[in-house]
Amino acid sequence: MFSLNRATIIGNCTRDPESRSTPSGATVTNFGVATNLSWKNPQGQRQDKVEFHNIVAWGRLGEICKQYLSKGRKVYVEGRLQTREWQGTDGARRNRTEIVAESVIILDGPRGGDHPSGYKHEAPAGEPTLSEPEAQPPPPEIEETIKVEDIPF
Repeated sequence: MFSLNRATIIGNCTRDPESRSTPSGATVTNFGVATNLSWKNPQGQRQDKVEFHNIVAWGRLGEICKQYLSKGRKVYVEGRLQTREWQGTDGARRNRTEIVAESVIILDGPRGGDHPSGYKHEAPAGEPTLSEPEAQPPPPEIEETIKVEDIPF
């Protein structure tokens, strides 16, 4: 019999990733992603529903997520669903369903600037600053410590 356990979402990070190491030395990174669903009810009013997803990334993928993701970033996550069960300190059984990430793609540009791609352009001293976005020159070349082609996802 055939079975498939696959989850694919596109949404915004709800918190900065948190990393820790297991006793065996493996890196595990956790973060949240929110997805939105919008529709119109029979009366024509817009309705919105938000789903919150817990994401777990292991090893090098987790390290990269910790380095490049932050709250608010648009991200594509593909992986498998996993439900963990444990007993709380109060004796109650608890469970949590997570997406174990196998592929993560950052969909928006770097943060930290007012340029649409996330790069910040500052005019050199004595040069006038252009205020209209369409009149701005392209962002300056920025040296990255990690090249996009080196990222394993």
